[in-house]
Amino acid sequence: MENKIVHTALENLKLHTGIEGLFHAKSQKGTEGEVVLLFDKGKEAFVVEIKREIRSHQLEHIRQRASGNKNYLLIVETLFPKIREELRKSAIGYLDSAGNIFIHSDAHHLWVEGLKIKTNKEGKTHRAFSVAGLKVIFLFLADDKLLNLPQRSIAEQAGVALGNINYVINGLAEHQFLLKKNKKEYQLIHLKQLMEKWMAGFEEKLKPALHLGNFKFLKSEDAEYWKLLALKPGHTFWGGEPAGALLTGYLFPATFDIYTDEPISDLIKKYRLIPDPSGKVAVYKKFWQGEHSFDHTVVHPLLVYADLLHSGDRRCAETAQKIYDELLHHRFS
Repeated sequence: MENKIVHTALENLKLHTGIEGLFHAKSQKGTEGEVVLLFDKGKEAFVVEIKREIRSHQLEHIRQRASGNKNYLLIVETLFPKIREELRKSAIGYLDSAGNIFIHSDAHHLWVEGLKIKTNKEGKTHRAFSVAGLKVIFLFLADDKLLNLPQRSIAEQAGVALGNINYVINGLAEHQFLLKKNKKEYQLIHLKQLMEKWMAGFEEKLKPALHLGNFKFLKSEDAEYWKLLALKPGHTFWGGEPAGALLTGYLFPATFDIYTDEPISDLIKKYRLIPDPSGKVAVYKKFWQGEHSFDHTVVHPLLVYADLLHSGDRRCAETAQKIYDELLHHRFS
């Protein structure tokens, strides 16, 4: 698989730029090696690490690896735009399977962006991990008893159309995340892998679709007294860093995620917020019905864990690990 990723990436790089690359594996698993790129004015060798995907919570590890290798090149099958941007900010070289590349070495500076690999349209199986499907899967991960409720009840609690539920259940079964115990009962299996796949879809698809806007507090000092805000029970919840702070007592929030179904006008008045595209208060639409939160102020720990890991911040990653160890490990280990 790793060799295929490298060769596809190098083929597309040559197709779009004319730059040829030669790969030499240096580990039995093929996840590491060396790539020599043949430029017009000479060749240059890079130490490579090969991945299928990279997520925000892996960035700190990658930065550490890159700091120990002068010519480090990350070769990834799928590399999302947000991750590519973060890698460029850290001057870390990358190449994806479409041929998008960034190199900032002593000898060469190269940046190619916007290339895509043609793919077939998603089949019905993949609708399990659509925006609607990810909402349903979140409920199943939070409480697998919901899996065996009537489909209409599941749809209502997830806030999705009834027709989505069959696609999700069939998709989970085909991806080997669901076991049929008898005619009426299902059981989730491979929960850790399902959680990781859900988190990837949450970062890529669901959370961006939920974003209602960014805001700032009316007065800068209001950020210091965020705990005093009386959030409307059952309607507005802390996510991200404030939720991590409340669950662990370990983190002082620098940004504030809010999940809500209150009108934006009410949020502005009640919580003293001002619309600001670069504001540190990010507001997201609450995407569940009923009791799927930790308490009356904090979203479910799984959602907090995902928010914190996707931030790419070291403090948040440490807090996320505490939440996993204390509140999630028993279910997903």
